[in-house]
Amino acid sequence: MDKIIESVDVCIIGAGHAGCEAALACARLGLSTMIFTVSADNIAFMPCNPHIGGSSKGHLVREIDALGGEMGKNIDKTFLQSKMLNTSKGPAVHSLRAQADKLQYSLSMKKILENQENLTIKQTEVVEILTSEITDEDKKKLGYEKQVIGVRIETGGIYTCKSAILCTGTYLKARCLCGESITYTGPNGMQPSNKLSKSLLDIGIGLRRFKTGTPARMDGNSIDYSKMEEQFGDTPVVPFSFSTNPEDVQKPQMSCYLTYTNEKTHEIIRANIDRSPIYAGVIEGVGPRYCPSIEDKVVKFPDKIRHQVFIEPEGTFTNEMYVDGMSSSMPEDVQIQMYRSVPGLEHCKIVKNAYAIEYDCLCSGQLSPTLEIRQIRGLFSAGQFNGSSGYEEAAAQGLYAGINCAMQIKNKPYITIDRSEGYIGVLVDDLVTKDNLEPYRMMTSRAEYRLLLRQDNADIRLRKKGYEAGLISEEEYQSLLLKEEQIKEEIDRLKSIRVGAAKNIQEFMIEHGSTPLKTACTLAELICRPELSYDDLAPIDPDRPKLSKAVTDQVEINIRYEGYITRQEAQVSAFKKMEEKKIPADINYDDVSSLRIEARQRLKQFRPVNIGQASRISGVNPADVSVLLVYLDAQKKNN
Repeated sequence: MDKIIESVDVCIIGAGHAGCEAALACARLGLSTMIFTVSADNIAFMPCNPHIGGSSKGHLVREIDALGGEMGKNIDKTFLQSKMLNTSKGPAVHSLRAQADKLQYSLSMKKILENQENLTIKQTEVVEILTSEITDEDKKKLGYEKQVIGVRIETGGIYTCKSAILCTGTYLKARCLCGESITYTGPNGMQPSNKLSKSLLDIGIGLRRFKTGTPARMDGNSIDYSKMEEQFGDTPVVPFSFSTNPEDVQKPQMSCYLTYTNEKTHEIIRANIDRSPIYAGVIEGVGPRYCPSIEDKVVKFPDKIRHQVFIEPEGTFTNEMYVDGMSSSMPEDVQIQMYRSVPGLEHCKIVKNAYAIEYDCLCSGQLSPTLEIRQIRGLFSAGQFNGSSGYEEAAAQGLYAGINCAMQIKNKPYITIDRSEGYIGVLVDDLVTKDNLEPYRMMTSRAEYRLLLRQDNADIRLRKKGYEAGLISEEEYQSLLLKEEQIKEEIDRLKSIRVGAAKNIQEFMIEHGSTPLKTACTLAELICRPELSYDDLAPIDPDRPKLSKAVTDQVEINIRYEGYITRQEAQVSAFKKMEEKKIPADINYDDVSSLRIEARQRLKQFRPVNIGQASRISGVNPADVSVLLVYLDAQKKNN
C-alpha cells in the first residue's frame, strides 16, 4: 500500500548539475530538501566532455558563483588544466575553461551535498508527480491549474512537499544508439527514468524528444601523442570563483592534444552514412546544431578538408582520453576505422564507444520567467529537461529555479535577472520566450549587451542579488562594496592626474612604442592607448595605491572601453522601459482587436509578463506590439 514516507519542503528530481545547484540553494535558504537520483554514485556526473566553462559558458559559471552557487568553487578544486579563451579579442568574450577530473569533480560535489544542512540524498526513481486541483480564484487568475503536493517513488512510497524541481537531464525514456545497436539506458549505461514521462503528460505537461551525443573514450596508452600538437594550460591560472584564493589554484597541469581528421576519415564516414541512426531515420529526437556529430560535419560541410580533434584527459587516476570534436552514433566497426584514420590514433583502443542519446524534455511555451511550469504551482524545472544543453546552462537554471522555489515557499519576492543583467537572464528569457526546436546552447552572440556582461564583473553585476536572496554572506557582500569603492576611487584618481612632456615621460612613451606627448594628458587617457596598460604606467605613477589585480583589471577595462560602455548603458535604458510595461496575468488576447491571428496564438501560448518579452516571441512583430500597447493603455484609463 502506498504510504507517506516523509514530508519535506522541496523535492529535487535528479542530481546532475541542475539538481545539485537547486538542492544546495533550497537547503542553504533553510528549506528541508530531498534530492532524488537513480544513482547516488553519479552525482554531478559528466557523461560528455569533462570540462567546465568555455566560450560564454565561463560567463555562466562566474554568474553562478556571484549568486552563491557551487560550480565555480568545485571546479577550482578539481581541474586538470585551465585556459582563458579568446584573449586575442576584447574582454567581453574572454571565457575561462577548465578540464575537470571527472571522478573527483563528482565526488567533491557529492561530499558537499552530503554535508549540507537541511539536505538529504535519496537513491530511487521518482515515477509520479502528485498534484491537487487549484480552487482559489486568485490563483486561477495567475494561470495555475494544479498545485504540487508530493512525489511517488518506484516502491510506492510518497514524499509530500510544497514544491518540486524537475532536473531530469537526459534520463526520461532515454535510449542510446550506436549504429544498429539500441540500448534503453541513460548516459554511460546508467538506469533511465521510464515512468515519469507518463505522469508529466497526465498532469498536462507537453513533452518532445531531443537528442545529443558523445565521442568515444580511448585508452591513453594506445595513442601516439608525438603526432599531435601539445596544448598547455595557462600560467598563472585564473580561478572561476571570486572567493577562491588565486594562490590555491597554481598547480601542475595535464596537457591536452590537438590533431585533425582528414579525407580518409571523411571517406569512411561517407561510405557508411546509411548506417548512422541519424541518417537512417532511426533517431526521433532533434540534435544540437552547434555541437554536431562528426558525420553531421562531414555531410553538412563537404568542402572542409579537415576538422579539429582535441584529445583530453578524463582524470588523474585513469588513462581514458576524451576525443573532443568526434562525437558519433556510427556502428562500432565504423568508429574503429574512422578514429584510426586520425593522426596519432592509428592504433587506438576504444574503451567506451561513442553514442547518441535520445530523451524526453519540455515543449516550449510552458515556463514562466521564474522557471516555474506555468500551469502547476510549485513545480519548477531546470537543465536539459527545459530543452537546453550543457553542464553550465543546467547549473545556472538549477540555481535560478532553486532560489525562486525558495522565495515562493517563503512568500518573498522572486529573483529576476533580465537580459541586461546577466547571461543567466539571456538564457532564461530565451527558454521562456523562444520556440527552441533544438537543444539550446549559450553563446556570447545571444547577449545583446555583452560588453556590460563580462565574466570579469559578474560579482559586481549579481552579487547583490545573491546577498538579497540569502546565499551570499555579509562578509562577502561587504568585500564587494569595498571593491566597488576602490574601483571608483582609482578611476577618479587616474582621471585627475596629468602628465606633461617632461623628459622622463617622453622617454617612457618611446620605450613603450607610444607616440610622445605634445600636450599634457591624464593617466586615464594614456590607458586608452592600446600599447599601454595600467601596469605599464607604474614607473610614471609613483603614488598609486596598492590594489588587487581584480580591482586594477576593472579600472583598466572601464577606462579603456568607457565610450562603448556608456553607449550600451543607454541601450539598456531603452530596453528597461519595455520590460517595465507589465502585461496582466489574466489578459484575454481575444479581446485585443487588430492583433494578427499568429500573434494572438503565440501570445496565448507563451503568456509574456511584459511588453519586452512579448516583442521577443517569434511570430509577434512590431505592429502587434503597438496594438498591444494601445490596448493596455486603454485598459489602464478605463480602470
